[in-house]
Amino acid sequence: MMVSKRHLASAAALVVVVAASGCVTKKVFRRNVEETNSRFQSVEGSVEENERRTADLGKETDQKIATVRQTSEKALEVGSTALQRAEAAEKAARGKILWETTLSDDRVKFSFNQAKLPTEATTVLDELADRVKGMDKTVYLEIEGHTDNIGSTDYNMRLGEMRAMAIRNYLAEKGIPLHAMQVISYGEEKAVASNSTRDGRAQNRRVVIRVLE
Repeated sequence: MMVSKRHLASAAALVVVVAASGCVTKKVFRRNVEETNSRFQSVEGSVEENERRTADLGKETDQKIATVRQTSEKALEVGSTALQRAEAAEKAARGKILWETTLSDDRVKFSFNQAKLPTEATTVLDELADRVKGMDKTVYLEIEGHTDNIGSTDYNMRLGEMRAMAIRNYLAEKGIPLHAMQVISYGEEKAVASNSTRDGRAQNRRVVIRVLE
């Protein structure tokens, strides 16, 4: 049976259309895959960005917590120091002063910017320790540290405390119970002479030991 040229042409055109359709379908499929991959990568990137932001927020929160904790600890430290001063003042107010000894530069040479116990002080402290241990009643020692006004207020407060602590530690070695001694620093607050002269500053660098009932 003979096939007409018209039928052959129609069949050829159909094949071209089908082939073309196949190519178009593959292109569409590939394009859809690429778009899906692109969307997935975008979502993945958003997730990673959120994770980074969460980590940064966590670090920032930890830093803020640490700052608050440090501030609270500092406040507690200041409050503790104030409480110690108040307790020492209360004990001094209740107790009767039996006698007091002042160790200043004109007696024991507390050098400028130094808290180390001077050698000249040991004789005075040995006599005081023997006298306290020889008493027939319980006594309480209040040890006050004082400085001149050279340096910052905070530094002088610490220096006065270190000088008083040096006295307390020496007396403890000589047999005075630690619980019977209270250390307090006034720094530069309670000057007994003018800080405008060398001699005046020397008088202000001192430790006062009060023996109370």
